[in-house]
Amino acid sequence: MTEQILAGKTGVVFGVANKRSIAWAIAKAWAAAGARLIFNYQGERLKGNIEELVNEFGEKTPLFSSCDVSSDDEIKAFFEKVRSETDRLDLMLHSLAFAPKEALEGNFVSTTREAFRTAHDISAYSLVALAREAAPLMTNGGSIVAMTYYGSEKVVPHYNVMGVAKASLEASTRYLAYDLGPKKIRVNCISAGPVNTLAARGISGFMSMLKHYQDRAPLKRSCDPAELGQTGVFLASDGAAAITGQVIYVDGGYEIMGM
Repeated sequence: MTEQILAGKTGVVFGVANKRSIAWAIAKAWAAAGARLIFNYQGERLKGNIEELVNEFGEKTPLFSSCDVSSDDEIKAFFEKVRSETDRLDLMLHSLAFAPKEALEGNFVSTTREAFRTAHDISAYSLVALAREAAPLMTNGGSIVAMTYYGSEKVVPHYNVMGVAKASLEASTRYLAYDLGPKKIRVNCISAGPVNTLAARGISGFMSMLKHYQDRAPLKRSCDPAELGQTGVFLASDGAAAITGQVIYVDGGYEIMGM
């Protein structure tokens, strides 16, 4: 049984789509460490998935509610429901990214203005919008964790506009860390190596990317969702009390390699 190092803490989780989601791996680890969680889902299509997953928590089934993060009105409505459930938040997970499928194929130079706007709105600006609503509830400080990827700083073929949006997400993390630091709210990113999720399979050439990590990373592999979960627990815990504005790489060491 995981040590209850997050006992008494309450968190909101954005981005669970199914049981293979990185967000779900971190949510399970937070719950196992004692945190009480509240989930979002986007649209009725995903509601059933979330309902089935959160039922795994049994008698402690958490609240889950619709929230389209591209809508400020929906974000405000979601946090009104959060405030009806708790007067304090300690944790927030942002595991949200989207770009039109055609923008993840072909050349970056072909990215349309609308695809660029959409990718940045949902993948980066949503962190700012959610943090703005969550921060007033983090009256005793808190930890905000966002998911990123190495394509933010190096070119990964076919990652295209998503890499640029992740760079924006990481910069936003640093500026949020500065703004929210006086309130003892920490904001960090986990940069995960390739994980075989529903979102990842939408990237052209994903399986060859996974093999490349196995060939080149110092640990000869990428990472496991459970390992991302444990990193999420660490960043949410008092053990990371002096860490903010950082990108933590969980990628088998691939990020350090030059060749």
